[in-house]
Amino acid sequence: MSEENKNFVLFAVIAALILFGWPVIQNRFFPAANPPVTKIEGGKTKVVEGKVAATADAPGTVRDRKLVLAETPRVKIATPTMQGSINLKGARIDDLVLTNYKETIAKDSPPIRLLSPAGTTDANFAGFGWRDDGLAPPAADAVWTASSDTLTPEQPVTLSAANANGQRFQIVLSVDKDYMFTVRQTVANGGQRPVPVAAFGLVNRAGVSKDPASWTIHTGPMSVNNGAANYSPNFKDIDKAPEKFTTTGGWLGFTDKYWLTALLPDQARSFDGQFRAGANNTYQADYTAAPQLLPPGRQVTQTSRFFAGAKEVKLLDRYTDKEGATKLDYALDWGWFRLIEKPIFYYLDWLFRMVGNFGVAIIILTLTIRALVFPIAQRQYASMAHMRAIQPKMKALQERYKDDKQRQQQEVMALYKAEKVNPLAGCLPTLIQIPIFYALYKALMLTIEMRHQPFVAWIKDLSAPDPLTPVNLFGLLNFTPPHFIAIGVVPIILGISMYFQFKLNPTPMDDTQKQVFALMPWVLMFVMAPFAVGLQVYWITTNVITIIQQRVLYARHPALLEATSK
Repeated sequence: MSEENKNFVLFAVIAALILFGWPVIQNRFFPAANPPVTKIEGGKTKVVEGKVAATADAPGTVRDRKLVLAETPRVKIATPTMQGSINLKGARIDDLVLTNYKETIAKDSPPIRLLSPAGTTDANFAGFGWRDDGLAPPAADAVWTASSDTLTPEQPVTLSAANANGQRFQIVLSVDKDYMFTVRQTVANGGQRPVPVAAFGLVNRAGVSKDPASWTIHTGPMSVNNGAANYSPNFKDIDKAPEKFTTTGGWLGFTDKYWLTALLPDQARSFDGQFRAGANNTYQADYTAAPQLLPPGRQVTQTSRFFAGAKEVKLLDRYTDKEGATKLDYALDWGWFRLIEKPIFYYLDWLFRMVGNFGVAIIILTLTIRALVFPIAQRQYASMAHMRAIQPKMKALQERYKDDKQRQQQEVMALYKAEKVNPLAGCLPTLIQIPIFYALYKALMLTIEMRHQPFVAWIKDLSAPDPLTPVNLFGLLNFTPPHFIAIGVVPIILGISMYFQFKLNPTPMDDTQKQVFALMPWVLMFVMAPFAVGLQVYWITTNVITIIQQRVLYARHPALLEATSK
């Protein structure tokens, strides 16, 4: 077998490994985009409806939520962003929907439900109280008295209870116009002896997050303690043993891809935090404040906060920077390239507010980036032109010293030096694009601002893969193709744009390289198909700009094309 045939076989094997091994790598390091919000049936776009069903993750017997909510006295929650109720039995916030977000893009889709009472599907609730170390606080099933029947941003609610020893307990709940509750827990000691007071808070949930965790995106238990964000343990870890820590400042809770429930104790006082697993596949994050000894005739108030809502970037930054919530913005797992990703997101979000369409904003973002690197690209093509111009000399050296690889390498390096050519000069624009591409990937995958954002025609969600595939004749054939071959229209356009971009490059002299360049666009088409459409729009725009740029720069550097014909 000739050397060229060996090289082609090697490339074919590598291409096959990419095609078949990429799904495994992607699921581990780069999880697929959100599930498509639409599907194509009979050649028409239809909304994929979200359905909620009881699962084995729910604790005990799952009951109808309406029946459970009707069994206990409640205080209504009414804010511009949330609707729900507080359970007076046990002083729990266990009924909450986010009115600004829907489960699907359908007009009649229900809003996202974040909190639900124990014993219902996807139970998730927060509770507040005091540790019983001689204090005798109200029992977990005690019914509290409320000062009002509705909690609003303008009207706090005071929950009151007492014990037989003369201690009176109050929980004053207030809420802002977004997703932050403030909880002021007061104990007044009307007894005859000092009592220890240690307030606690908890978040309890049934089952693990429905959003899978990956190397790039964390979901599940999370805390900020001792000055650092801690994205471990995961659910499996706390199944084995509780995770405990002591800190001053910070928070703990559970994060999903877009939603967060987090307890924020007094940021100036020490507290003990822990994650633990319970019966029936339940999980709990809780904290206990440092105890205080309360003399007779005195009272003490311990203040905490509870975040329950959407992980909006600007909102989390505001709570962190202006309202003292220590590193609450780290609930978004930006990762190592945080310093690049957040500015790109903010610029993209600003563009969206200017033009009203995230797809158009991505195109403008691409144009901006390409404009910034245009001077570098000019030097790249000039370097490529010079490299191509000396190709005949390099070919001659390779033939002359084909039996002495070391001498061949020395002579090629000497040629580079004599011609003042840097073979790596063309890599810089590509290297610059890598962190930008990854930053856009994280913005599309991570931020709720990109969720359910339409572009044009059938593309109703830029954070999801393209649902329109010719494999089943765009839904006219009554079958759903396997995910691996369900290549959408946008990935096909991406492959075509790469094909024409590669065609504009000077034809390599080596036959194996020709075959590699011919196959590469279609290999990359399969690799990119499961990614978000927004990412593919960025790449297509980049390719189109590159094609235009190549034509302009080839006109300025004709040696790039002339060398090929020699």
